[in-house]
Amino acid sequence: MSASPGCPSPILSIAGSDCSAGAGIQADLKTIFALGGYGLTAVTSVVSETPGQVSLIRMMDAAIIRDQVQILLETFPIQAAKTGVLGGEEQVRAVSETWARLGQHLPLVVDPVMVATSGGKLLLDSAIEALCTCLLPLATVITPNMDEAEVLWQKPVKTRHDMEACAGDLAARFQTNVLVKGGHLQENKAADVACLRGEMHWFEAERTPGVQTHGTGCTYSAAIATGLGQGLGLGEAIARAKSYVSSAIAQHHAWSYTKHTVHALNHHVVA
Repeated sequence: MSASPGCPSPILSIAGSDCSAGAGIQADLKTIFALGGYGLTAVTSVVSETPGQVSLIRMMDAAIIRDQVQILLETFPIQAAKTGVLGGEEQVRAVSETWARLGQHLPLVVDPVMVATSGGKLLLDSAIEALCTCLLPLATVITPNMDEAEVLWQKPVKTRHDMEACAGDLAARFQTNVLVKGGHLQENKAADVACLRGEMHWFEAERTPGVQTHGTGCTYSAAIATGLGQGLGLGEAIARAKSYVSSAIAQHHAWSYTKHTVHALNHHVVA
């Protein structure tokens, strides 16, 4: 496949739909377009949520997930993809099997989303084994936050030392690159560590206090995938994505409505 001069790189998001548009495929599309890519989506679930609450989740059946991924890979010159909320074991296996058959030559960013910022469970316990055995070994990079890293590592992840040890062990276990996001670190810096080809690299930004939003992990992984699809090296793609998501947090939107203030990431910033 070839593209006409000036056409953006097609980037695929395989993730859930968020009705409040701050996370999921909506956040991914905003991010991909903001960074110069062309966003495509394969919807895995529909989530009724706001930045502070997950109300209801409906998972798509495996057949429609499989067909969305397949038809897009067969039609568009996709340059990279990311996964987000997958839901259950059947959904994880549908994505894994289709990607292994048709997309394994492409960069894949796996954001192992398990729990929403508000606390709602987004990955069934029965799906974690399938995630580990089927999907994570296919990834170019996996991007767990500290809570997700604890589940995968089966040890506490509380400090920078823990993050490094976890990233190294997970990279060896899944034979891939690992970015452990330190958003829950108790310090002024928002610091993430990546084990890239066995070497540790830290990516840091100033923390913005008092922002109650969601979708940062979705935005981060979509930005990394976009960079990879545009030909950036993995370290460069992570650095640009870190700058972008940090700016989206710092320049967030805020609306006062019905006695509440609602925050949302500003995806229109320039990385």
